[in-house]
Order: sequence, then C-alpha cells, then structure tokens
Amino acid sequence: MLNVNNLSVAYGESTVIPDLSFDVKKGETVAIMGRNGMGKTTLMKSLVGVLRSRSGTIDVDGSEVAGMDSHKRVARGIAFVPQGRQVFSTLTVEENIRTGQETVKDRRKVPDNIYALFPVLHEMRRRKAGNLSGGQQQQLAIARALVSEPKVLLLDEPTEGIQPSIIKDIARTLNDIKKVYDLSIVVSEQVLSFTLDIADRLFVIESGRLIHEDDRASVDEAKIARYLSV
Repeated sequence: MLNVNNLSVAYGESTVIPDLSFDVKKGETVAIMGRNGMGKTTLMKSLVGVLRSRSGTIDVDGSEVAGMDSHKRVARGIAFVPQGRQVFSTLTVEENIRTGQETVKDRRKVPDNIYALFPVLHEMRRRKAGNLSGGQQQQLAIARALVSEPKVLLLDEPTEGIQPSIIKDIARTLNDIKKVYDLSIVVSEQVLSFTLDIADRLFVIESGRLIHEDDRASVDEAKIARYLSV
C-alpha cells in the first residue's frame, strides 16, 4: 500500500534523511521508533508533502506522489495526524472533523462510523476544540484524518503529552480503525509499550537511516529500548 524508495530529505543544505526505504502492506501497522532529532517528524512531513523530498519515490497503492502538493497526496489516499494534534481551537469539534472532508464526494455530514469510533466526540460535537483535553484532541485529530477516506494513515508521535491511561485507549482505537477501515498505518513513536500494542513491524531510525527492523512476533524489546535510551 505504501512503498518508499531511496528517499532523501534536507533542510536547505542540511541532509536529515540521506537514503531511506521501507514498505507497508495493506492492513499493516508499521512503527518508526527513535529518539528526538533522529528524523521521525521529517519523514512524516515528507510523506505527506509538508516538506518536499530531495529525491526518491513515494508510492501509494500504485500511484507515485512524491512530486505532489499535500492536498493532492490526501486525495490519493494519505492522511496525516501531526505531532501536537494541531486542531483548530476556535472551531467546534464537528467543524474540525469536517475540515478533513475536502477531498471526499459526500461532505454533507460527519459519517456515523466516526462517531461510533469516538463517542466522546459526538457528545462534544458542539464544543470548541480548544476546550478539549489532550486525549480528546488526539481523538479529534485522528477523526479529522479518517474522514478523508485514507489508504494510509500517518501519525506523528500520537502519545506526546497524553496521560498513560489515555494512551491505552488510543492504542485500542488504532487497532479498531485498522479492522474497520482495512487501511495501513505508519506511526512515529518513542513509547515502546504503546508501539508493542499496535505495531505489526517496528523500525528504529537513527540519523535519518533505518538501522533495525523487527516483526512484532519476534521483537527484541531490550535491544529497541537500548536504541531509544542511548
């Protein structure tokens, strides 16, 4: 569903991702783990087109998107939940969700399955998003991404600033989303326990390169923990 080959990304003359390749199967969740400053957010932004890649290919379900603007990538099937949620604080919950519907045909209302996944958002649909808790805002950001009907859902550090009890809820929600929508998920993350709850495969990124890969069934938790704590 997602195939990234020889991706190179730079900020000006400073190369952050020199040459990175990985793929994600349909219905698979892949986690990109690493410490701060290792290139996780840069990778996510380059996949969705917020940051243009210098070279390489990004293929979504057979369609090359690397040269496209972000809104065109969304139309081709990529959705993005940014680090820090970035909801529109002065808009209501429902208005926030509907901003994600610009690329779909039916924009008359929020789909019922969204509120079924996130019942708290239905209860608070008339409330300003800025008045929600961090966990509720994270649910809102995921809902906003899902209404674009994606094939690949990208989440950048979804546990950041979220209390531990809510992190478990987010993990359950992502697993439910994968079943209901049959989509692929890519998560950048530092919390190993959360990643082990959701991921089919785990990568470790260091200085913009993928240096380690594990299947969930054979994951070496101690080794990954060392990578994250060095």
